[in-house]
Amino acid sequence: MDRQLRVVVVGCGDIGSRVALLLDKQGYTVHGLRRNTKRLPVGILPIAADLNQPECPADWPSQPIDYVIYAMAAQSMSEAGYQQSYVHGQRHLYRWLAHHQQQPKRVIFVSSSGVYGQRDDSWIDEQSPTEPTRWSGQIMLEAEQCAFNCGHPATAVRLTGIYGPGRTMLIERVREGYHAPHLHSFTNRIHADDAAALIATIVQADAQGQALESLYMGVDNAPVEQAEVVAWLQQQLQVSSVSGLVLQPRSGSKRCSNARARALGWQPQYSSYREGYAAQLAEVAT
Repeated sequence: MDRQLRVVVVGCGDIGSRVALLLDKQGYTVHGLRRNTKRLPVGILPIAADLNQPECPADWPSQPIDYVIYAMAAQSMSEAGYQQSYVHGQRHLYRWLAHHQQQPKRVIFVSSSGVYGQRDDSWIDEQSPTEPTRWSGQIMLEAEQCAFNCGHPATAVRLTGIYGPGRTMLIERVREGYHAPHLHSFTNRIHADDAAALIATIVQADAQGQALESLYMGVDNAPVEQAEVVAWLQQQLQVSSVSGLVLQPRSGSKRCSNARARALGWQPQYSSYREGYAAQLAEVAT
């Protein structure tokens, strides 16, 4: 592969940094944009910027950019925070690209399965209706359209519930005694490493000339009822339920398919919650 292929990861936090490292190992030149560039992985070229500001960063690369990965996380769990991070920030980015006359081969927008509103346990895929009832899903749909209308080829990756190192809230809740015997709604997950690998696979496939879809679902092989996950974690942690500590139901109930992502050549390393949480518990124990 040509060493000169250049990637900018906009929002080089947890998932963005994992993608950056994978692409760096594959021979890409990778720039990482974030406010505090001291937290970038070693080897990733820094771009210090606040996407809330419209001014193009001083250290924005002047060379041609082949791929842009927009992996921002909302600065706050509010409508204004989502709009700023996912919509307005994207618009700033596209103005910077235009200013430098840069024409990336593809923009990859990291989205969310929150764009779906299904509650009937049905199987869904990239062609299923997107009718979110929550403002967060509605704004993510708007952000996807912003990517699709940016003037460059674009793909959105709809990630489901991300877990892995540093994302231990459910484990901690179960350890405290929270339980969920009544939560028979289906949940969907993806380990952070698998999410990053899917995004890197999309970049690599495009670079090799494979035809890409505009949408991919990022999810493991096994949607599962929340009650089962909690019961399994209780068993692994050897803890009991505490009366009164009951987990609240998540919105919606659906089973997400990863068939399209697997057809691209990606396979999750952690095929279900069992493999992923087992690795996470082993890491916590060491």
